[in-house]
Order: sequence, then structure tokens, then C-alpha cells
Amino acid sequence: METRKLGNLEVSAVGMGCMAFSHGYGEVPSEEYAIEAIRKAYEAGCTFFDTAEIYGKEQFFPGHNEILVGKAIAPFRGKVVLATKLFIQDADYENGADLFTSIKGHLEKSLKNLQTNYVDLYYLHRVHESVAIEDVARVMGQLISEGLIRGWGLSQVGKDLIARAHAMTPVTAVQNLYSMMERDCEKEVLPFLLANNIGLVPFSPIASGFLSGKITKETAFSEVDDVRKFVPQLSKENIEANQWLLNLIGEVAAKYKATNAQISLAWMLKKYPNVVPIPGSKNQERILENLGGGKVKLSDEDFKRLEEGLNAREIAGHRGIEETQHKSFGDNWSKK
Repeated sequence: METRKLGNLEVSAVGMGCMAFSHGYGEVPSEEYAIEAIRKAYEAGCTFFDTAEIYGKEQFFPGHNEILVGKAIAPFRGKVVLATKLFIQDADYENGADLFTSIKGHLEKSLKNLQTNYVDLYYLHRVHESVAIEDVARVMGQLISEGLIRGWGLSQVGKDLIARAHAMTPVTAVQNLYSMMERDCEKEVLPFLLANNIGLVPFSPIASGFLSGKITKETAFSEVDDVRKFVPQLSKENIEANQWLLNLIGEVAAKYKATNAQISLAWMLKKYPNVVPIPGSKNQERILENLGGGKVKLSDEDFKRLEEGLNAREIAGHRGIEETQHKSFGDNWSKK
């Protein structure tokens, strides 16, 4: 697979979100299956793996996903770029707590879980309203200087906040919601990132599975720990309203003998040189299919066809890219 740059980090053009092995999509597979899936992804050319300290909250425990990923990549740790995320707790800044000590404590737990002595990319999972982003950026700079992390990033943020953080400690990457159905990043965020050598790491680049064409209005999501129940575009009425997009993608996919999901990824890879999507799945077949999207090269003509189709219609359902810990999508982790 071709590689791309997130700041100074070189990664495969398509990465892998690992959350689904611990949380968020109903019943999870066995640990053995998950580890095998991650290793198969590496064998297929993936060198960028994403996790977070809170993944595992519902079915297991915070840190579960980090432990699983750490076991999986241990044989080739030095050959991959590993990303995890910090979730600031109120105790990390209240009553005179030292923010550097608190954040470093979070990182040290993640390092232990991941069986490594450094993290390549350390994100702030969501902005905490009571902690200035400049203070977090300063701490991240100290962690970089100590060699504990190679770079840092933000998630679900707009341009102004990125600019404030970047002015304190250069940002490596931003992990935002971005897909054919959620294009807010194209307005201000992507131009700023391109101008400042910052990567964009889209999560949910296949719109929680909708763009694959495998979700219909008859699809029943799990009653236990399935975030798709809360995705606006996956309501029955919006699934029906957005069928035109699946038809458009399907016509292009047929031409390339590719899947809808692969075309969805190929579209964003052609559009921006600093974009590295991290589709997530708990199914080995889907994981390998998604990685194959990095090999599909759209012609200018077909790319234009997709762009014109997207610009001509409105997407039903919208989530947006600016979220905080206390006002976020899905569960409010800060109150758990």
C-alpha cells in the first residue's frame, strides 16, 4: 500500500480503527479473532493503528482495547505507527492538580497497556471545557521533548481551536468525522491543515457503514452497546432519503470492480493528500476490503462525477465536527 504523511509520521494510506473489538458495535469477537484481524491488516499493508484509553467502557473496562492492540502489534511494534487518545478527567485539573503530572499518568497507563515505551500519536479525545487547549498543548510539547510521544493531535474540533493549539505546540494530526456524508472539514479545517502540514484522520469514513450499501432501513442494531443507534444518518427515514448517494457510488464502483466502501475511501484519498482514513470494523473480511480502498485510483472524470453528485444534493441527517467531553455524541464518558 502507498504511504502518506501525518506531519512527520509516515503511515499507510488507509489505517485501521480498532474500537469495534471492544466497544460500540454490539457483541464483540473473541480476543483471538481480534488479534488475528489486526495482524492480517498488517500483512495487507496497514501500518497505522488507532485505539483509545476509554475503549471498552461498556462491555469490558477502560483500557481493554489498548491491551488487545498492544498484544496484537507486539511482534512488529517498531514497524507501525500507533495512536491512542487521552480522556481528561475532572480530577486531572481540580483542587490544584498538576495537569502535566495528571496527563503523564494517563499516558503511562496507556504505555503499559500497549506494551510499548512510546506512542507515535497521542490525541486529546475530546476538548474539556474547563481546561484551556493551550495548557494541554504545552503538556503535549513536554511529552514530546521527553520522547514519550512522537506527535499529538485533537479530535472533533474546528479551525480556530486547532490554530490555538498549533501555535503552542505544532499539531501532527486531527481526527475528525469526515466522509461523503459529513463534509464540514472541507470548509475551514482542511485548508488550514494543508497550509500547516497537519494530517486529517477521518473516523467513520464509511459513515458508520451506510456508504458500504450493507445497511438498509430494515437493519436492526444491537440493543447493547451499539453506537449506530444514535447516528442521525442511520435513522430509517434518512437511510431512505440518502439512497441516491448509494446509487451514485454503486455506478462508479461497478466500473472499477470495487465495492462501495472502497470507492468512498478512494474519493477522499484522491481529493486530499494529507487525509488518512481509519475505517473500523470487527469483521476480518470487511477490514481487508476497506484496506483495499487504498489501491483504487479514481480517474479525474469519475472523481468529478462523484463531486458533482455530492454538490447537487443535500445529505439527510448531520452530526458535525465540533464536540466536547460534556456535549458529545453517544455516551457522556465524563459522567460515567
